[in-house]
Amino acid sequence: MPSKNRLKVYIENGFYHIYNRGVAKQNIFEDENDYTAFLHLLKYYLSPPNEILVHPLWESGLFKPVRMRALANLHKEIELLCYCLMPNHFHLVVKQITRNGMTNLMRAISTCYAMNFNKKYDRVGYLFQGRYKAALIDNENYLLHLSRYIHQNPSELTGTDPVNWPYSSYQYFLGKKNAIWIKPELILSYFNRNPENSLSYKSFVEEYTNQSDEIIFDYLLETD
Repeated sequence: MPSKNRLKVYIENGFYHIYNRGVAKQNIFEDENDYTAFLHLLKYYLSPPNEILVHPLWESGLFKPVRMRALANLHKEIELLCYCLMPNHFHLVVKQITRNGMTNLMRAISTCYAMNFNKKYDRVGYLFQGRYKAALIDNENYLLHLSRYIHQNPSELTGTDPVNWPYSSYQYFLGKKNAIWIKPELILSYFNRNPENSLSYKSFVEEYTNQSDEIIFDYLLETD
């Protein structure tokens, strides 16, 4: 039987940890433009629709999409709480408003990004290692510690200070950036935002220890 972290239990207004990586652990982001393209897709699908719908990869000027057409908007189906993109994988924490919100978002982003990644690098075949993995977040403690684990990914894997990693939502949590398509408020509501206070989210992340992993060990998706 599959582990519980591989089972996708779809419920309305449920919180989920979504994860996927490159096939054979290969990179899915080769340069800054690739990270930006993926984030442009998230921004497009999760922002309220504009009067003029323009394909996000065309609008970014990064590379010409294979399919030039208006895309569906999903901002009423799913909300993004936090994220981190690493060279060969990504993490998302979302609130699924509708039963199919997560499926619709991941299908749209994975397909569009993979098609254009393959075209850009003149490659063929699958980019991601199968379908995305998702675990239902069933308690507040898990949600908080999972967000810390995700924001600490750059430090754990590359030695980069999480504050300086440009491809995660951590700067949005610290108030250094703001965007309508990222919703950190729910997690931040558990903390005092004053960075000098020991209960601030910044302190919560930076006082990370290996013992913190034990709290979410049974919930973590298989990433090896």
